[in-house]
Amino acid sequence: MIVHPSSRRVRSQEPRHGQWAVVLVLALGLGCGPTVEVEDDTTSTTGTNPTSTSTSTTGVPPGTTTVPPGTTVPPPPDETTTGPADTGLVFLDSFGDPAPTVECDVFAQDCPLGEKCMPWANDGGNAWNATRCSPVVDDAAGEGEPCLVEGSGVSGIDSCDYGLMCWDVDPETLEGTCVPFCTGDQSNPQCPDGLVCVLANDGILPLCLAPCDPLVQDCDGGLTCVSWADQFVCVPPFAGGVGGPGDPCEFVAACEPGLMCLAAEYVPDCMALGCCSPLCDLTDPMPACLPGQMCLPWYERGMAPPGYENVGACVVPM
Repeated sequence: MIVHPSSRRVRSQEPRHGQWAVVLVLALGLGCGPTVEVEDDTTSTTGTNPTSTSTSTTGVPPGTTTVPPGTTVPPPPDETTTGPADTGLVFLDSFGDPAPTVECDVFAQDCPLGEKCMPWANDGGNAWNATRCSPVVDDAAGEGEPCLVEGSGVSGIDSCDYGLMCWDVDPETLEGTCVPFCTGDQSNPQCPDGLVCVLANDGILPLCLAPCDPLVQDCDGGLTCVSWADQFVCVPPFAGGVGGPGDPCEFVAACEPGLMCLAAEYVPDCMALGCCSPLCDLTDPMPACLPGQMCLPWYERGMAPPGYENVGACVVPM
């Protein structure tokens, strides 16, 4: 996962499932390379992990989203932020963008013998917007093993085996780690035990990633736990630096562990696109919120996946 270009703007969307409007892009890795922008219909589905089993839906109807009883959160301005962020390399901003060019099916892996179906950027950009059949190299790397990409993280050519993709690519060394694609199909995606399926970019980027507890920040290997669709998953932190409480941010993973990049409306004195704000435990009588904030539920009542019922965010109540 690499860096999201700072020149791209993100569009706002009202919170879904009671989630707070989170600045769209999850910029990961180093340098300037692929980024992932979350789209309206990005969904997240678990495999057999017992602690995280829900599937997200599309955005809520126009209007406000009810959080705790008697509290509503208006959508942020259209020209600034996006809805709940989810994360990885370049997630396409699907508003007005053409449909992906699909030459093969990543789920079905329907390429000729010796090739695998891979997401890639067919327009010379840094966002996965198409699929292609790419050769599988001899002695290909397995799940969790180091890998190399050819050209860039969105070339669609790597040294991973069938059903795997080189992820978290360093744009200087072109090295990453092989992670599995989701199996099954878009209506019933599956992942190995302990991983969750995240569908992005109109479904052409179906990845199995590790779920995490945002209140514990239990990711391994220096990864950070951030929101992606209605799940929390482990991703690399933004290589451009991470901010502390109240610091400006434009990327989901650009805040210190335990913080999320929220829309400016929810963070006191935030003069940027978004600012870092603490996540909080709804059962904590004294959460470490900024002055003027309250700890309110991340998910709408009854919509929290198992294990996430106490996850909240410090926000300025509207």
